[in-house]
Amino acid sequence: MFDMNNMSKMLEGMQENAAKLQEELESKTFSVKTGGGMIELSLNGKGEVIDLDIDDSLLSDKASLEILLIGAINDANKMVLDNQKSSAMNMLGGMNPFGAK
Repeated sequence: MFDMNNMSKMLEGMQENAAKLQEELESKTFSVKTGGGMIELSLNGKGEVIDLDIDDSLLSDKASLEILLIGAINDANKMVLDNQKSSAMNMLGGMNPFGAK
């Protein structure tokens, strides 16, 4: 027989775990370097840029700066997304809701 109280407690537990996971993700920092360290970019676990350092030599080469910034942003965003997926899978006990390994 279906027990609504048990289901309610289970959902509350899942919500608490999700809130803890969100807090944990937001407290992490992900940093990448590109162009041999000419650009350093850091994002928090929400994907927000929290630090950016650009080597002065790139300031006179707009095309290279744009290419390296795009690469750094994409690499950092991938790190954040991979961490979010991994953390969510751990929370779900190894079940993979994303359909990929």
